Amino acid sequence: MTPSNPDPSDPTPGREGGVPPGETPPAEGSMSEAGPRNDPPKGWGAGPLIVIVVLVLLVVVGMVGYAVFVHD
Repeated sequence: MTPSNPDPSDPTPGREGGVPPGETPPAEGSMSEAGPRNDPPKGWGAGPLIVIVVLVLLVVVGMVGYAVFVHD
């Protein structure tokens, strides 16, 4: 029986100094859709604001009605 070599000369890539070109990730310029949109919308739309205002008005009317009912 021959003893196994404790330091085999395995041609594993990346063991020597430097990184071979096939092991590097792609550059950020080659990735599509990596950044923000060109013209993102600013602020809220009219629909959600109208719904919020209506809900707030309903709550205020309900509180005033409750205060008048309890006061009587």
